[in-house]
Amino acid sequence: MATLPKKATERLGAGLRRFQPILSAAKARDVNESDTVVIVTDILAGVFGYDKYSEITSEHAIRGTFCDLAVKLEGVLTFLVEVKAVGLDLKEHFVKQAVDYAANQGVEWVVLTNGVLWRVHHVAFTKPIETELVVAFDLLSMGPRNQEDIELLGLLARESWQKACLGDYRSQRLALSRFTLGALLLSEPVLDVLRRELRRLSPDVRITRDDIRAALETDVVKREVLDGEKAELARRQINKAPRRALKATKAPSEEGTVSGPQGDAGPPAA
Repeated sequence: MATLPKKATERLGAGLRRFQPILSAAKARDVNESDTVVIVTDILAGVFGYDKYSEITSEHAIRGTFCDLAVKLEGVLTFLVEVKAVGLDLKEHFVKQAVDYAANQGVEWVVLTNGVLWRVHHVAFTKPIETELVVAFDLLSMGPRNQEDIELLGLLARESWQKACLGDYRSQRLALSRFTLGALLLSEPVLDVLRRELRRLSPDVRITRDDIRAALETDVVKREVLDGEKAELARRQINKAPRRALKATKAPSEEGTVSGPQGDAGPPAA
């Protein structure tokens, strides 16, 4: 995750301290959506650093309807914000409404919030449109001096858009997802490494790549990680990735010098 300027991190911490009491009081009063929009606008400016008058637009018109807030940087629509009342749970269909707005504008990012809970979604313009929750946080549970909390908040900060931090964070999450790791475990290069190491541990036992794959699928990797659309997408990404030679030292049996019972083949021909 890219490091934000000291001024930005100080603003995030100070803003969190300032708005936590405001949010707690608003939640206790169960303020309506219009009042929540006012608070969210102030948070976007006071915590995340957007200019309240030139970069935050209210009631942005989209095909005859409106989203609550839109953020523009250098005149370019960067993300949309759908706001719900502070006491309202963020339901799944609220996300769909915000995504519909984004799809109509070709905007990749939408934020759904009730002031306390913030959920940042990425929009993929596939058919059908797909959404992915990338970041979620609760402002009332975060610590102004907690470095991890400040870094998480920083993903939505104005300075982060200049460094594409949110996109990089999403790419890292995808690379470390259970679906990607599950697909990698069953890929041929990794199976070959596992086979080599297993043969080193048990030199008298014949173990094939298929044996290892079957054991992983049956006893190690959960079925939900191997099946479904996300699992298939991970396999396709791995198959399309450039093949790089494994740098691990090869076992003698894989260098064609095996003789005797430890190898899969017999002695080399004379």
